[in-house]
Amino acid sequence: MSKLAIIRIRGGIGVPHKVLATLDMLQLKKKNKCIVRESSSTMQGMVQKVKDYVTYGEVDEETIKLLETRKKSDNLYTLQNPRGGFERKGIKLDFNAGGVIGYRGAKINELIKKMI
Repeated sequence: MSKLAIIRIRGGIGVPHKVLATLDMLQLKKKNKCIVRESSSTMQGMVQKVKDYVTYGEVDEETIKLLETRKKSDNLYTLQNPRGGFERKGIKLDFNAGGVIGYRGAKINELIKKMI
């Protein structure tokens, strides 16, 4: 089973209560926090609810080893802003539209390496 890396991108101002509660369940209480979890139908449902505030994708073992240097607690990692900045269109647009948020597949590994 693959592992998902989920990184919170956007802050908490004006976030609906249900979305905020789901982010809390995922332990993503602040920006630039990252969590690595097994991919399951429950996890996919939670990620779909918060997809406008996070970016996520399948993480490889090499990147997980790099993340261990930034470990905060159980699978929770504190990252920095990415070197060179986020994608050109910013944090409000989907990854497929040139932004940052939403599903990015294996390209999550590149973003994590920029944020370590």
